[in-house]
Amino acid sequence: MPSYLAIASAVLLALSAVASTSPAQALRKYIARIVCPRQPGCVDRGPDFSECPEQPLIISLGGPIIYGFKFARFLGCLAFLGLCIASLLKSSEQSSPALKVLDQPQLAVCATAAYASVLGLISVTTKLNHSRAASAHLVVVLLALFSVYAHRDLYPLLTFTEEPRDSQEGRLLWAKLVILTMTSIVLPVMCPTQYIPVDPKYPSEFPHPEQTTSWLSFSLYTWLDPIVFKAQRVTHLARNQLPPLADYDYARNLRKQSFPHLDPFVGGGKRHLFFGLMRVFRTEYTIMTFLVVLRVISTLAAPVSINKLLEYLETGGVGATIRPWVWIVAIFAGQFFGSIIFQWYIFLTTRSIVRAECIITQLVFEHALRIRMKAELPDTDKGSADSTVTTPDSASVSESATAVESSREGSPDEGRSSTTDVAASVTNGKPQSEGKRGDTGGEKSASSTENFVGKINNLITTDLGNITDGRDFLLFFPYVPLQLVLCTWFLYHILDWSAFVGLAVMVLLFPLPGMVAKKIQSVQRTKMEKTDARVQTVTETMNALRMIKLFGWEKKMNERICEKREIELVWTWKYRLLDLANNTLNFVIPLFTMMACYTTYTVVMGKQLTASRVFSSMTVFDIMRGQLAMIFWMLPPIIQAKVSLGRINDFLNNTELLDEYASHGEDQPQIFPAEIRDENSEVIGFRDAIFTWSNESNGTLTQSRRKFKLRTGSEVLFKRGCMNIVVGPTGSGKTSLLMALLGEMHFVPSSPNSWYNLPRKGGVAYAPQESWVQNETIRDNILFGAPYNEARYKKVIYQCALERDLELFEAGDCTEVGEKGLTLSGGQKARVTLARAIYSNAEILLLDDVLAALDVHTSKWIVGKCFAGDLVKNRTIILVTHNVAMVSPVAQFVVSLASNGRIASQGTLSEAIATDDKLAAEVAKEQKGLEIEEEVIVSAEQAPPKKGEGKLVLEEEILEGRVSWSALKLYFAGLGGGHTMLFWFAFLFLMSATEVVGVVQTWFLGYWASQYEYRLPSEVDVKFYLSVYGALLLLGCCLYIPGFILYYRGTLRASRAIHKKLVEAILGTTLRWLDTTPTSRVITRCTQDIRATDGPFAQELSWVVELTISLLFKLGAVVLFTPLFLLPGVLVGVVGTWVGRIYMKAQLSVKREMSNAKAPVLGHFGAAIAGLTSIRAYGAQDAFRLQSLDRIDCYSRSARMFYNLNRWVCIRIDFIGGLFTSALAAYLVYRAHFRSWQRRFLSEHGCSMILFWVRILNNAEVDGNSVERINSYINIEQEPKPIEGGQPPAHWPTGGDLTVEMLSARYSGDGPKVLHDLSFHVKSGERVGIVGRTGSGKSSLTLSLLRCIPTEGNVYYNGIPTSGINLDALRSNITIIPQIPELLSGTLRQNLDPFDQHDDATLNNALRSAGLFAIQDDLDDGRLTLDSAIAGGGSNLSVGQRQIIALARAMVRGSKLLILDEATSAIDYKTDTAIQTSLRHEMRNVTQLIIAHRLQTIMDADKIMVLDAGRIVEFGSPKELLQNERGSFRALVDQSGDEDVLYAMADGEETTT
Repeated sequence: MPSYLAIASAVLLALSAVASTSPAQALRKYIARIVCPRQPGCVDRGPDFSECPEQPLIISLGGPIIYGFKFARFLGCLAFLGLCIASLLKSSEQSSPALKVLDQPQLAVCATAAYASVLGLISVTTKLNHSRAASAHLVVVLLALFSVYAHRDLYPLLTFTEEPRDSQEGRLLWAKLVILTMTSIVLPVMCPTQYIPVDPKYPSEFPHPEQTTSWLSFSLYTWLDPIVFKAQRVTHLARNQLPPLADYDYARNLRKQSFPHLDPFVGGGKRHLFFGLMRVFRTEYTIMTFLVVLRVISTLAAPVSINKLLEYLETGGVGATIRPWVWIVAIFAGQFFGSIIFQWYIFLTTRSIVRAECIITQLVFEHALRIRMKAELPDTDKGSADSTVTTPDSASVSESATAVESSREGSPDEGRSSTTDVAASVTNGKPQSEGKRGDTGGEKSASSTENFVGKINNLITTDLGNITDGRDFLLFFPYVPLQLVLCTWFLYHILDWSAFVGLAVMVLLFPLPGMVAKKIQSVQRTKMEKTDARVQTVTETMNALRMIKLFGWEKKMNERICEKREIELVWTWKYRLLDLANNTLNFVIPLFTMMACYTTYTVVMGKQLTASRVFSSMTVFDIMRGQLAMIFWMLPPIIQAKVSLGRINDFLNNTELLDEYASHGEDQPQIFPAEIRDENSEVIGFRDAIFTWSNESNGTLTQSRRKFKLRTGSEVLFKRGCMNIVVGPTGSGKTSLLMALLGEMHFVPSSPNSWYNLPRKGGVAYAPQESWVQNETIRDNILFGAPYNEARYKKVIYQCALERDLELFEAGDCTEVGEKGLTLSGGQKARVTLARAIYSNAEILLLDDVLAALDVHTSKWIVGKCFAGDLVKNRTIILVTHNVAMVSPVAQFVVSLASNGRIASQGTLSEAIATDDKLAAEVAKEQKGLEIEEEVIVSAEQAPPKKGEGKLVLEEEILEGRVSWSALKLYFAGLGGGHTMLFWFAFLFLMSATEVVGVVQTWFLGYWASQYEYRLPSEVDVKFYLSVYGALLLLGCCLYIPGFILYYRGTLRASRAIHKKLVEAILGTTLRWLDTTPTSRVITRCTQDIRATDGPFAQELSWVVELTISLLFKLGAVVLFTPLFLLPGVLVGVVGTWVGRIYMKAQLSVKREMSNAKAPVLGHFGAAIAGLTSIRAYGAQDAFRLQSLDRIDCYSRSARMFYNLNRWVCIRIDFIGGLFTSALAAYLVYRAHFRSWQRRFLSEHGCSMILFWVRILNNAEVDGNSVERINSYINIEQEPKPIEGGQPPAHWPTGGDLTVEMLSARYSGDGPKVLHDLSFHVKSGERVGIVGRTGSGKSSLTLSLLRCIPTEGNVYYNGIPTSGINLDALRSNITIIPQIPELLSGTLRQNLDPFDQHDDATLNNALRSAGLFAIQDDLDDGRLTLDSAIAGGGSNLSVGQRQIIALARAMVRGSKLLILDEATSAIDYKTDTAIQTSLRHEMRNVTQLIIAHRLQTIMDADKIMVLDAGRIVEFGSPKELLQNERGSFRALVDQSGDEDVLYAMADGEETTT
């Protein structure tokens, strides 16, 4: 055979050499061009070694070490050839002269050895590609030679009857065997692997050890030893101390290889995600299938060896062929090599799942960059046609942190199914009125996106985790069926045809697991929907947490989240019961199978059981039970993975996309005719266009009262190279017009000539009304990936009025802005967003009301310095604004919108005024207002001083050492609830009783078998023994079920308690903690870590308890028979514990790094979705894709190491276990004097399970990291909790009297003071205007009044010191209206009155007083009503509408103290006038503290407070302050354009009061 193999090898190498010639290469390229023309997106098949640069031979072949191994193998081949020739000559000399013919087999071996030597020579003297080919052929040839010699000369040594066939060669034979073993096995497995880069153009500077280690080191994971032992020398193994990521694991390479098969937009088609993944990982799963088959074969080594050993002992060796030590070695080899095979399988699996995580995360991220941004609305009033869900009307596409909620899978108006989302019933908390809202039960519709925020977070956390948990479907098939077939064959060998009876019983009972599996799938799907609802609520709560705290709504939101959690746990309980049913079936089916086999064999067939038959079959039944356990254990994760894959696939295929992506592969109408596109390529505008927020063509529309449509009329063309402005009342669709230009809205052609166009060639920049900033430095936010040009950058800073602001920060423009830009005030964020647009090189700038958050002086600066400056010269600007008069000097074209979404007028400013009376009146009114408001006071909020380095968000804290006892105690206490001791006593008692029954079962079976040793078969009462054995099995089952029902109830208690404590801790924390902690970290705790606590950790803990009890009882049974086994048991325990300890030291560090690496991925995901419109407008998708890939690589680096360390410990524990089992078997065979059934009993209860216990204990501790992470957030800094003595009197407050004495405040306990000894008194019902420059302390004052920051001094509210009042009582009686108000998902009624305390008449009066109805006078279908749905964050409303609703909410609350922080900045002048009138006349009894830009807003206030650097500079009535000629307020008024009017207002207010 070796000679034939050598001939085949030579032929293949010759063909390969011919194929590498120039003519053959040219022919191959020509054929390739014809058969498979090169297409974009093609993936390279592998590295082209011919392109590698020329290097010295030794270096090109892998370096000195690898070359040394190859050369040693070549020398070994020469030595083996010499020995073969010597053997041939010796053989010919010993032959008779008449028969001096060459021995043909010997000659064939010599020829093969010569060919091997030639291959060895080629491998050390030629280039890389030829050397690699020769080496591969050499390995095969040498293994073939070794196989021949092993069969002829090694196998006979294992038998009693045979001799080596070549023994006549004497020492030459053994020399040949040693050399052949070295060259064919030892050297190849010990030679390091040569590093071959995935992309030769970008080789890794420091290759991962996994890529360069030898096969032996790779199989035993010794290449991880340096990392494991390094972890022992440091307190924590940081991520940068781990080996670099292997280049085939880099996300960019994975994306390049996988996206052509997965992403429909890269050529993947619309097939199911599962089949795409199988296409990507086809090589891995092919190899894993082969390894699974090998694993099945290795598993049978133990039962076969045990059977043969016991037969040998029973017969005394009579008739035995194989020596007993061979079976002892086979026990070890089967276990150890089976472990190596299985660890190889798991290595490939875990490597694939980390890669799949990277691929799917990036796939979801890139797909999210294509979705249409629109508001996510809750399901309300499903039974009412008058209040169905609404689409965004005129809303700005909210780019707050909740804008991830604004993306939807389908239109809320689309009724693709008559059913509704199950989870929607809990989206909005408690229903307001049963009579007004119907039940929202039912199934999830295809287009429903009620919980999109929760869902998109769940997709890349929980769902991705479920997919990775279901990775081992190859164990389900073919592993289990193949194992069962082999087990049945073995049972047939020892129990005859009774084995088929057992198989039949098993087949008949299999429909039961199928029914359970189907039910599990249904329950799991619903459970995931409930999880979506909970995560959605948590996400929304986190995004609005500052508002919730300021309003004192923590308790209400906690109840809402707890309600969602409770519904989720109900389905979790159902899932646990089905899981228990799985476990019970796993126990019962093998029981019936075993009983059927033994009954048939003894009763029907009349044969006797012997110890060898009993215990061999028991081992097989244990294997079968293990296989069934594997089926039932893996079935739920596989079902979960199927459900999660379906959810991600649904997201990828059914999410509503932008028109440019939605038309991909579909028959969609063109955006505009081709001839128009070419003719008007530089034109900006529309013709006969209608835009909606959803594609209404897919499915049947429900009747909605508010389906906003933007109608452009005949034609709108914006002027190039100048300033264009878009004006109109609040809610008219100004932002929608910009969104339509950007392609964010759905285009509906109304005629054959319909079109719209926004040239992208010269670049587009976009500044949203709700400023979007990244959690980076101010400079990085302005540059936005553009190269830094110092001169241009400084000019942008100057023209955008940011110089003064940067001076306030010690770190200047290197200051981190924090999550959602919390470091910056509203005005600063607006100017940073504007600066980003101005700094860019884009030819077209779309600016959405960037002046709204600015005071008049700053606005005039922006208009004069920026809009009229050189940086915007010849650039096209389209500006949405309410300040028409202010921008009129630079505006050259005006588009005016009516309140119904139609174009009212267009043209130059004079033309528009002439044709639009409303616009003319508005401009005149604004002009008058500008004369009054000339002087600037402030930006909205104070930015507290930051540290010199500008860091705000700190690195996530990583705990060190073992999982803390406090974290474990948190879970243990939760298991028992209020009866911890009783719970643990009952659970441990039931588990102990189950284990006692198990030990007795094994002993009784052995006792039964022993009866045949000294009794006749006819004397053995088979029915009695079968009955007792069956009763014992049934008793164990009856004890097991209530024990785990008790435990599962405990896990639900623990899950409920831990989640509640986590949410309470986050809701009760300080604003400072929220400022420094990204939301993504909290979301990770509420998704990834809660999932681990609910599932894996609870399961691991139950296994630890079960195994601990089992270990104690089985060791006790062993020691009872022979105390000698105590010593090896202790030794194995010590060694296993030592291995486990050093493993845990490294693994816990890696696990913590892995957990922390997930949050940045989520944070980047959320930030990108929040600013999706801006990212697409700038065309910055590629930059964000690259950032996502980098963050995924950080996660992969830890994740790969985490899984590899598991392999490291498993292989060592399996080695120790196999060694111990073999040693025990040798002792029982050669030294001990036990009966056969006692020997089996001892081996059955041997100490090797100590190692399994150590492994499970380690896994439980690693999973306990999630509990530890949650516990660290439970123990964060907290605001003072409510106490009984802190409850104010029921009638308090009766008025709004406010007295402040020596008030000082700081943002943190050790931070600098931001307020210094403020003292003032405000009488009940007074209106106080607060003015001051940025950083003067205005917002700090409002926060200190609400006790949101640490304060000193006294504040008396209605006569009671606020320091002694519970925070919820204080904040519930003070209302603040921030500049950017937050709204929660639900109806308008729920936002105004979340506690159901007022009737509809009161709510409508508040809306009327707030000015909502004033802007809806001429609206028919677009009116906001109490039943109108509000999206999370209010993202389906414009900012102005949100401010009106926030004001109405303040009126409903009826607080005696009202704080307005730039509350009307985004509202047009008409509405602002109505609001100011309401504040002055309808809220006379309410004390008002007003921070405002417009001097006319506060000139008629009762008092004016001027702040500077945290101190009160002036405080008094306007008239008093104006009399001080050197006063700050007098200076502001005197510098204005119309001080006479301001003086008159002050005099009029003074007389009035």
